[in-house]
Amino acid sequence: MGDIDVRLAARLAELRTERGWSLDELAQRTGISRSTLSRLERSEISPTASLLNRLCTAYERTMSRLLTEVEADPTQLVRAADQRVWTDETSGFRRRSVSPPHAGLRGELVEGTLQPGADIAYDGPAVPGLEQHIWVLEGSVRVTVQGEDHELATGDCLRFRLWGPTRFHCQGPDAVRYVIAVVLP
Repeated sequence: MGDIDVRLAARLAELRTERGWSLDELAQRTGISRSTLSRLERSEISPTASLLNRLCTAYERTMSRLLTEVEADPTQLVRAADQRVWTDETSGFRRRSVSPPHAGLRGELVEGTLQPGADIAYDGPAVPGLEQHIWVLEGSVRVTVQGEDHELATGDCLRFRLWGPTRFHCQGPDAVRYVIAVVLP
């Protein structure tokens, strides 16, 4: 078992302890047997993606946040060259993790760029009640939050708690670039 698995096991045990849950209570919340949970926390076994997803739901964390929490020595300074970028060529969306999740901190910053015509919809948040602040740096975008449309232009900021679906639509003619501040509840 690798070092990351040992740190993940320790973090899972910490999360349960922080909430004051017994193994039996966590088993009821996740549908994972008590013995499997015990073996996971003692790093006797590695979690499958499915088990890890159920635990993330119980602990109200995205999987990326949980995995970031167990990275070796995450730095406070995130240089531009080290910021992860993900691009979806099909939708015209580019996501740069400016300030990724960090253990002990509740917020992160994400830069998004949508090409003209890009239209992205999300069914709901990974963590209900997630706080978001969307600040448009360049261009304009229509953001739909739980059925309500908001037209945002350069300099505008929309803030809300997220409980349901969202949609981002860049109607063009130019791309839109914005920052999303994401804060866990």
